Amino acid sequence: MTISKILVANRAEIAERVIRTAKDMNLKSVAVYADSDREARFTQMADSAYALHGATYAETYMNSEKLIALALRSHADAIHPGYGFLSEDPEFAQAVAEAGLIWIGPNPSVLSRLGDKIQARRLAESVDVSPVPGLSEPVSGRAAVDDFVSRFGFPIVTKQADGGGGRGITVHNNAADLDRFFTIHGEDLGNFFVERFIRTARHIETQSARDTHGNFEVISTRDCSVQRRNQKLIEEAPAPALPGDSEETVREWSRRLFEAVDYTGLGTCEFLVEPDGRVNFLEVNPRLQVEHTVSEEVSGIDLVREQIRIANGEDLTPVGVPRAHSFEFRITCEDPANGMVPSTGVIRHLRWPEGHGVRIESGIEEGDEVTAGFDPMLAKLIVTAPDREQAISRAHRVIAETQIRGVATPLSLYDAVIARPEFAAHAPSTRWFEERILPAYMESAARESVPSELRTDAGAEGSGAEPNELEDLHSFVIEVNGKRMQLSLPTSLVRTGGVAARRALQPRRAVSANRQVQAANTHFVDANGTVNSPIQAIVVRCVVEPGSRVTKGDLLVVLESMKMESYVNAPADGTVAEVLVEGGQNVAAFQPLLRIEAAPASNQQTSEEI
Repeated sequence: MTISKILVANRAEIAERVIRTAKDMNLKSVAVYADSDREARFTQMADSAYALHGATYAETYMNSEKLIALALRSHADAIHPGYGFLSEDPEFAQAVAEAGLIWIGPNPSVLSRLGDKIQARRLAESVDVSPVPGLSEPVSGRAAVDDFVSRFGFPIVTKQADGGGGRGITVHNNAADLDRFFTIHGEDLGNFFVERFIRTARHIETQSARDTHGNFEVISTRDCSVQRRNQKLIEEAPAPALPGDSEETVREWSRRLFEAVDYTGLGTCEFLVEPDGRVNFLEVNPRLQVEHTVSEEVSGIDLVREQIRIANGEDLTPVGVPRAHSFEFRITCEDPANGMVPSTGVIRHLRWPEGHGVRIESGIEEGDEVTAGFDPMLAKLIVTAPDREQAISRAHRVIAETQIRGVATPLSLYDAVIARPEFAAHAPSTRWFEERILPAYMESAARESVPSELRTDAGAEGSGAEPNELEDLHSFVIEVNGKRMQLSLPTSLVRTGGVAARRALQPRRAVSANRQVQAANTHFVDANGTVNSPIQAIVVRCVVEPGSRVTKGDLLVVLESMKMESYVNAPADGTVAEVLVEGGQNVAAFQPLLRIEAAPASNQQTSEEI
C-alpha cells in the first residue's frame, strides 16, 4: 500500500511540520485536536480535522483507540506520531498495524527494545557499544543503590527505564540527595536503574536513518550540550570540534545499533563524549527529534519526507557533506530571571524575525493563551549560515528581532549564552549552562531589578511579575538630543499615572540568585501556615500527611508543570495540620496545598532567618 493520506497524531508545531511536508508531497493530511486546540492553526492547515473530545493527555493525544478510530473514519492510510505522546509506544504502533494502517516509524519490536533504556543498554553491550558505566538491570531498593555508590562513589544518576525527554532522570551528589529520592519514590523503585554521573562531557547525537533495503546513513551529527535538568535548550549541527576519533566512533556505533535490531526509519543515537574523546552510549530515540531541523538545514534533506519515503519502501536519499552550520533555539514559556519556572498567559504581541538563514517552526499566534496543560515549547527558532562563526553572528541579530510579549521566554538568555567566550569553539559540557550560566543570569537580573511591566525584550517580558499584573504597553517615538528612540510604557501609566506609576517608583523586592520553586515558599505561605502552590501544576505526590512533624526545608509536595518536576519545601518547623490536595490533582498558582502549625518559638529560627 502506498501512502496517500496521513493522520498526524500530535499537535502544535510538530503537527504543522508534518502537514507542510504532506502538502509538499501532494498527500492529504488529517489533524486531530483536544478541546483547547479547536482554534489552533494546525487544525486549519490540515485538509481535515477531527475532535478528540477531551482536555487531558489521556483523553486526547494519548488515547490510541480514539486516534485509530479517527484515522479509519477519515480514510487515512497512515499515522505519523510526531514526537512525544505515543511516538515511542510499541502497543500503539502494533494497534496501528493491526488496523490495516501504515505506521510511519520503526516497527513495534524495535520500539520495545530501544524504548526501554535497560534493554537498550544490554543491546549496546551485545554489539560492543560502551554505555555509560552503570547497572544494566533494575535496582531493587536503597541497598542496591548504596552498594553501587560504595563501588563507584558520587555523583550518580538514577533513570527511569521508560523515561524520556529529560523525565525520570535525577542526579545525586550525596546521601542526602538519595534520602530525598527515596522519600519521593519509596523503596519499590520498579524500573529505575543507576549510572555513574559524568560531570564533564558533551551531549553528541547522530541523526541516523536506515531503509527497508538495509541502507544506513548518518545524516548529520549534533551537539545538544546546552541543557537544564536534562532538557535541551540550544542544539547545533554539525557537532563542532569533536575530540580525537569520537566522530568516527559515534557514526560506527550508530550503525551497529541500527543493524542489530533491523531498524527501519529515522532515529537518533545519543552519546556523552568526554574531553579526551572517550564515548559513552546513552540511548536511542526511535522517532523524529525536536532538534531534527538543524540536521535538515545542513544536509538539505526533509526528514519528515524521508520518513514517509522509508515507510513506502523507497531507498534513502544520499547524504553529502554538511553544507552549512545551524543552530536551533527552543522558545519555551519559562522565565530565566526566576530559574526557568513556567510562565503562562496570553501572547499579546508576536513578531518573528526575517531575512536570510532564518526558519521559524511555531504553533502559536498572537492572542493565543499559553497554559500549563501541555508542553512548554512554544516555537523553535532555527538560524543557519555558511559556518559556525557566521551562524552565531546571525543568531544575535535574529534573536534581537524576535518579539514575544505576554509570557516569559529565555531568548535574551540564549543571546547571552552564544556571546560567552567559552562557547566560541563549542558548548563546554552538559552542566555548563545549569551550573554557570543560569545562576549568573539570575543574579544579574536581580541586581538590575527592572519592574517587569517596563520590560520590552522578548526574554524578560513578564519576568518576576506578580500573577495577572502584566499590562499592555503603549509605545511612543521620541527624540533625545536629536536621536530617535522608542519609549514603551504601561497603558495605565499613560492614561492615569496610577497603579503602574506608583509600582514603578517603589523599590522592587530583590530576587535572590537561587530563587527557584524550592525557595519560593517563604512568600507562598500565609500567616495561618497555609502553604500555597508557587505555580500552576499537577500534584505528583504529597510526601507528608496530617500529623507529620516537619523541619524547615523538608520536602512536602512534588509538583510537575510542563514536564518539569518542582519541589515544595517546609518554610518553617512545625506539624502538618491539613493536607488539601492529592496526587494527580491539578492545582492553580497560589492554590493551598497544605497547612502547617508552627512549632513553639523556642524551637524554630527567627523570622529574619526564615
